[in-house]
Amino acid sequence: MPVALFLALQFLREYRSQTALTIGAVAIGVAVMVFLSALIGGLQVSLIARTLGTQAHVVVRPLEERARPLIDSDSTLVLRHVERPAQRIRSIAEWQRIEGWIRADPDVVATSAVALGDAFATQGSANRPVQILGVDPLRFDQVIAVSQRMVRGVYRLEGGEAVIGVELADDLGVDVGDKLRLQTPEGNDALLTIRGVFDLGNQQVNQRWVLVPLRTGQTLLGLPGGANSLHIKVRSIFEADRVAARIADQTGLEAESWMEANQQLLIALRSQSSSSYTIQFFVFLAVAIGIASVLVVTVVQRTREIGILRAMGTPRRRIATVFVIQGGLVGFLGSIVGVALGAGLSFLFMRASQNPDGTAMFPIELSANLIFAASGLATLTGMLAAVLPARQASRLDPVEAIRHV
Repeated sequence: MPVALFLALQFLREYRSQTALTIGAVAIGVAVMVFLSALIGGLQVSLIARTLGTQAHVVVRPLEERARPLIDSDSTLVLRHVERPAQRIRSIAEWQRIEGWIRADPDVVATSAVALGDAFATQGSANRPVQILGVDPLRFDQVIAVSQRMVRGVYRLEGGEAVIGVELADDLGVDVGDKLRLQTPEGNDALLTIRGVFDLGNQQVNQRWVLVPLRTGQTLLGLPGGANSLHIKVRSIFEADRVAARIADQTGLEAESWMEANQQLLIALRSQSSSSYTIQFFVFLAVAIGIASVLVVTVVQRTREIGILRAMGTPRRRIATVFVIQGGLVGFLGSIVGVALGAGLSFLFMRASQNPDGTAMFPIELSANLIFAASGLATLTGMLAAVLPARQASRLDPVEAIRHV
């Protein structure tokens, strides 16, 4: 065993109560960090899952039609202010080629072409405005997992079939097997059979969405063989902005990420993260001050022993190393106890606060990365906190130190 490690263990062993209190203080700090990080991480994952459970990470559309100022033959401006033209449903030119290029992007997990437009759904005397989504069911399910949110029937789109939201089914008084008529503002209509009812956890989506086969959507919306949007799922959700910008630059189309469409949610997530980091900083600052204070006292208590070691020829660096190791050991041992305490507190809190259906009201995201980060940070904090006491110990004059009583 190295001499520095042996001396560090010996110093810790001789003042057991002092060592135990220091390790306990570190453990409480680490437990607070683990608990807060797990709770805030769980809330963020839950918020993102609820938001992205009903929308693609990136949506690609044709550019909006814009009015141009009227200029005559001699370049004289005739009309400066012109009305914004009504936006008509237009297909993405060469959408199959563009979709294939996007799907080959290493940051993209899945893509789905969609024929998207407004219509009216009628059943008897009931009439509701809806949004038609003509999709390939398998590809669309890879982007938004509708098949996992079915409450009745099956997720199947063949021929004249449709899948609708649970709120729309209740509003129209229909269920699986019933007929539903869709009519677009252009006068196109179709009579479809409801094959399934989904609940995506979003009232507006559940009231508006009607999923139909891609060919049916193209026919209803007047897009023969076309698609007016591409829904994309990316590998890392927080890289969606970068992927959208790259797609827009290389295709000349409009590419909107979920981060752009949900600015308020993104601000809330970043505020939560900032709050968590601020709390953790002050917790570990308090831990560092506590460890440094204890080690300063240890230097005073061990002044005579340090003087003897220096008189025997022990290098200053080795004396300093003894106290740095002490700080690291206190931080490491405290992190082990703290991680166990924080994890236990997290699971206890999750069990104590549950929804009526038995699910956690406040989900906990406790990962291996969080545990290793907490342990490593506590150990590093202990070593850094020991630097000042270590320098103080290494600079003691041997003669003066030996005289110390």
